[in-house]
Amino acid sequence: MPIAKFVVADPKTGRCYQIEADNTPLVGKKIGDIFDGSIIGLNGYKLQITGGTDDSGFPMRPDIHGSGKVRVLLSGPPGFWPKRKGERRRKTVRGNTIAPDIVQINCKVIEYGEKPIPEILGLESKE
Repeated sequence: MPIAKFVVADPKTGRCYQIEADNTPLVGKKIGDIFDGSIIGLNGYKLQITGGTDDSGFPMRPDIHGSGKVRVLLSGPPGFWPKRKGERRRKTVRGNTIAPDIVQINCKVIEYGEKPIPEILGLESKE
């Protein structure tokens, strides 16, 4: 059972939340796909996959098809941030499909549930 860290971005508040969960139900999904938040414990939420990284730290790119590692010539992010105008570099990146060895999955909230995320995760301060 591969465990992944889900980094969930909330566009309303601008905050991100880390949730550890099993990524097996998402294997085969691509960047841009929408999934039900109940997979990671956010009942009533809809989340969109925006990227991720594998166990070696290589980032996923939405324009590379498949789930394998490839060395490509990059001129911009993700995977390479040029220092000079026109700079390009060959870098190793992952494809846009989630595989079992993806350890971090970035996603953002598309539809909200009844309870706010901090309340579901138990992050509300008791005052």
